[in-house]
Amino acid sequence: MRLHPAAPLITHSAMTDVQLCGFVIPKHTQVMVNAWSITRDTAYWKDPTIFLPERFLNSDLDFRGRDLYFIPFGAGRRICPGLPLAVRIVKLLLATLVHNFDWKLPNGMEPKDMDMRDKFGLTLEKAKPLAAIPMRVSNC
Repeated sequence: MRLHPAAPLITHSAMTDVQLCGFVIPKHTQVMVNAWSITRDTAYWKDPTIFLPERFLNSDLDFRGRDLYFIPFGAGRRICPGLPLAVRIVKLLLATLVHNFDWKLPNGMEPKDMDMRDKFGLTLEKAKPLAAIPMRVSNC
């Protein structure tokens, strides 16, 4: 969700006239927040392009919109209403996949050979589909 947000651009409408960095943003102006860029900002993230899930262990980072350098579900009054359900589903799905399957890459591919580039649009998808082969684990 940090490196590859589903919605790389988040739109909001200014509720009042706002002056920001010498610019006036009139009330009702559509403003776009570049969530993709924020999650790669070295001011907030050490080695921002590296996948380091352990960076979130023992972290008080709030992905529900209070820490504006990580907003996978948006923020404020327009935060994604499906956030609580999404969090539960992701945890359940990930736990189920890890518990029931071992994973390998196809055709002897190594992790370093995977194409992790993004294809940009209103939503973010991989430039080339990722492939992994699940192998059922016996859970006796």
